[in-house]
This record gives sequence, C-alpha cells and structure tokens, in this order.
Amino acid sequence: MNTMQRARVVEIRRLSDSTFILKLERNKFKFIPGQCVNIGLVGSAVNREYSTYSGEDDNYLEFLIRKVKGGTVSEGLSKLKPDEFVTLDGAYGKFTLVNPAGKQKYVFIGSGTGIAPFHSYVKSYPKIDYQIIHGIRFESEQYDRQDYGKGRYIACVSKGKGGDFAGRVTDYLKKIPLPLDKLYYLCGNRAMINDVYDILSVKGINGSNIFTEVFF
Repeated sequence: MNTMQRARVVEIRRLSDSTFILKLERNKFKFIPGQCVNIGLVGSAVNREYSTYSGEDDNYLEFLIRKVKGGTVSEGLSKLKPDEFVTLDGAYGKFTLVNPAGKQKYVFIGSGTGIAPFHSYVKSYPKIDYQIIHGIRFESEQYDRQDYGKGRYIACVSKGKGGDFAGRVTDYLKKIPLPLDKLYYLCGNRAMINDVYDILSVKGINGSNIFTEVFF
C-alpha cells in the first residue's frame, strides 16, 4: 500500500455535463486493477473513494468521476485545473480479477460510472476474454467505448435512443443465455447489483463465480 501523498493534476477531461476523467501524475503510485483510491482536496479532511480507471502500466492515474450535486469532493475535483494538487490514499479493495493471465472468461456488468474498474482491467490485461454489459440512461454515457474490442461492449440504454439494447441491464440479462463457466463481475449501485445477482442465480450461476463492488 502507498502512503498518503499528493498528486498533480494533468488534465480534467469532460465526458458529459456531470461526468469527467481526472488524470493525475502517477509518481510510482501502486495499485491492482479493480482497487479503489481515496481522493481528497488539498486542505480538506474529506475524501471519497474512486475506482482506478487507468491501466496498471500507464504512467499516469485516471479516475472516472460523476459530479454529485452538493458533493463536496466531486464538485471540488471537477473545478481543478492542471498543475493543482489532490491527496491520494490507498489503494484498497479486493475487486480484482481471478487468474487474468489464464484462459478464464469474464462477463463485466456495470451501471453508470461502475464501468471504471472494467476499463482498468481491459487496459491492464489486453489478452483477457471478456464481455462488458453497461447499463446507462442515455447514449452519451458510453464512456470511452472505443477502448473496448469490437463486439465486446453492450450498451443498455434505459432512456432515449441509441446504444445496443433499449432497456435496463436486467432486461437484457433476462433475454440472453448466461454460460455457467464464466466469472461475473458486478459494479454499480446496490439495487442493480442485487437485481442482477438474483437473475444470475435463477439462471444457475454459482455464487462462487459472482463478484460484486457497490458504488454508492
């Protein structure tokens, strides 16, 4: 684990009115893809936990962040400019891939910014066999879709048009076969995770093949 440190802001990349990528200097900061980092504003005792979005071997750190109205940390981070600093503490967590160097197949199921750890997996382990099923409200929330292999990213859009499937992630999962030998990683809000877990269980997926990470 790293000691608490400061990191310089390289860039704030806007993805939508409420979502952005925070890019920081890495300074040898260590993490395992899927882990979270506590990020805070300099001079504040308040921090928030965000999953790593960048790859394990990238020479920078990236975090996918949704600006929450009234959120002290997320709103403050969204206003930062290059060469300002944040505080980092971590990395923490065990939402990491089982046997990424082997022949295991994975299904990554996320909602909103819950896709962050999956992006880190794909960048860190480019040879893994995976499928991403991403639940979003609008087509514009297909964050960095171009970073995933052709046919490996499915956008389930619950409002408006576009994407690959019209409806929620749960609607999509009910309609497709789910292989019993794959590992299923779920990341997003608790309600989505609970609903998806129930669907997987009904379809015969063993609980030992399901891994979860709740985003609040």
